[in-house]
Amino acid sequence: MALLEGLGLDPLAETVYRTMLDNPRWRINDIVRHLQCSEEDVLSALDRLADLALLRRSLEDPGDLRPVNPAVGLQALLRRRQMEEAERQLEMAQSQAAVAQMLTQYADQERSDGDAVRLVGIDVIIGRLEQLSEEVGHEVLTFMPGGSQSADALETARRNDERALGRGVKFRNICLDSVRNDSATLSYLNWLVEAGAHVRTMPVLPPRMIIFDRTVAIVPMDPDNSRRGALQLSGAGIIAALLALFEQVWEIAAPLGSPALSPQGFTRQQHELLRMLAEGLTDEVAAKRLGVSERTVRRMMAEIMERIGARSRFEAGLRVAERGWL
Repeated sequence: MALLEGLGLDPLAETVYRTMLDNPRWRINDIVRHLQCSEEDVLSALDRLADLALLRRSLEDPGDLRPVNPAVGLQALLRRRQMEEAERQLEMAQSQAAVAQMLTQYADQERSDGDAVRLVGIDVIIGRLEQLSEEVGHEVLTFMPGGSQSADALETARRNDERALGRGVKFRNICLDSVRNDSATLSYLNWLVEAGAHVRTMPVLPPRMIIFDRTVAIVPMDPDNSRRGALQLSGAGIIAALLALFEQVWEIAAPLGSPALSPQGFTRQQHELLRMLAEGLTDEVAAKRLGVSERTVRRMMAEIMERIGARSRFEAGLRVAERGWL
C-alpha cells in the first residue's frame, strides 16, 4: 500500500508525484524512462494528480505541469479528506438514529403478549432467525425433528450457523436418528461437528425449538401445522421449562458418531417403533414422529419380525413384551 493511498493517491500516482518533486525539470518522457512504465500509465497518473490539485500549470512553460509543494498540496488534501470523513461520520450517526427509530417502531407494532411474539409467514420466521443468529453471543440449543431437511433449509441454517460459529458461539443440536440416513442432512451435521458444535440424535423428539443464549426461544404455534407460524418466547418461566426439557433429552440422546442402538441390540428407531405400535399408533403417526416415510416404517417392522421370528405384528408384540424389551 502506498503511504498516501489514504488520501486518494494510488501507488503509481504517488511515485510519479515524488519523482516530479525530486526532478522538477523532467518532462513526461523522462518520467517514463525512469519509472520504466508506459506513457499511457504516466499520463493517467498525471490526470489523477491534477484531480487532487497536486499539479498546476507551469508559469515558466505553460505547456508543462509542475508539482504543488507538499506543504500546500498535501495539507489541503488532508483537510479535504478530514472534512469528508466528518461528513461520513455524521451520515452514519444519522443512519444509526434512523435505524434505531425504525426498530423501535417495528417492535412496538409486533409486540403482542408481552413475553410472546407471533411470527406469521415463512419469510418473517426466517428473517427473525437470521436476526437472532446475528445477535446471539454464547449458545444455541436446538431440537431438529422432521428427519431429513430441505436443501433451502440446510443452506439457510449453514449460513446462519457459520457466522455464529465464527464468533465462538457454542451449538448443541438434537436431531432424529433418521437424519443418519439422509446424506445431505448428515453432511451438514458433520460439518457442524467439525466446526466445534455438538450433535446428538433421538428416535423421537419434542416439537421443533431453538433457544438463543438461554433467553429467547422460537417454537411452532402448532406442531402439527407449521403454516400457522411460530412464537418467539422470552418469559423467564417458560424459558426455564424449555431449558430443563432440552437438558433431559440431551442426557439420553446418542452422539452423532456413536451407534444408535438400544440395550437389546435393536436400533433405537426400531425400539421406539415397537413402543409406538404397542400403544396402538398407526404407521402414519409413527412415521411422522420418527421423521421417516410410512414405507420405511413397514420395512423396519418387517426387519424386526424377521429378527425375532414373528409371523405377524401381534406375535412380534407378544414376544417383545414377554422378554421385557418395552
